[in-house]
Amino acid sequence: MKRIHLWAFFAALTVIATPIAAQEGLKVYISADMEGVVGAVTSDQLGPTGFEYQTFRRIMTKEVNAAIAAARDMGATEILVSDSHGNGENLLIEELPQDIELIRSWPRPLMMMEGIDASFDAAILIGYHSSTTNTRGVRAHTISSGNLTSVKLNGIPMMEASINAAIAGDFGVPVIMISGDDAVVEEAHQIIGDMEGAVVKESLGFHSARTIMPEAAYDLIGEKVRAALGRLGDFTPYVMDGPVSLDISFKNYMPAELMAYLPNVERVDSHTIRFIGVDMTEISKFIEFTTSYGVGITP
Repeated sequence: MKRIHLWAFFAALTVIATPIAAQEGLKVYISADMEGVVGAVTSDQLGPTGFEYQTFRRIMTKEVNAAIAAARDMGATEILVSDSHGNGENLLIEELPQDIELIRSWPRPLMMMEGIDASFDAAILIGYHSSTTNTRGVRAHTISSGNLTSVKLNGIPMMEASINAAIAGDFGVPVIMISGDDAVVEEAHQIIGDMEGAVVKESLGFHSARTIMPEAAYDLIGEKVRAALGRLGDFTPYVMDGPVSLDISFKNYMPAELMAYLPNVERVDSHTIRFIGVDMTEISKFIEFTTSYGVGITP
């Protein structure tokens, strides 16, 4: 019996596959982080002081552009992009399509999902990473790598992707696709449920990965966006029933002690506080305040 090579099998599938039908007039939201971008493994790629940061800004931008182009192929006519990493000023604005809109910098009431509302048909997460409590994953953290050890909603341990999916879910918008390493795609499936996943690197540790090349990543992201929008009706919004209980655990005890001075904030243990919000908009605003405010904040 002859051995059939995998590449030949998949090539055959490509030839006989039925084209995915486009839907005209779709409105798509794209939230872009950076830790999950192809090839990114350390701070050398992820911030202005890193020697590879400018290169990876361009790679991040090209990943977003791949998602935009694929969404357009599937009938998207309105696209809003959120620059959701670090200072919120990473995407090269001059290299983005000139007929989209872009959210930049902080603070924002809806954090990484600012601008989303019930008029959107779908949300896409590009360049994401796994949670603080995940023992796998490149640059794994939840919201603040330096300050938080755990974030829970209604008792469920959260990752940034699931927090953002819950924000989108408040407006009836499903998250349909995510890109990043294998750990974030697996964790997103476990918490949020069905979605397309583009694995652009395999996690070998917090600061190491086995990665595909950028052009291959752009192609894969485009493929998964098209696949997701081609079966848009299969996805349901990820909804947190209100009132929503938020538990935040800090690395140090002092933030928990001080935050507990606020009305409606309970200190659960030495490092953990609990806040009850009416909906995810309230929860998002509270998280943004908790992780952004400082007495020396300016201007």
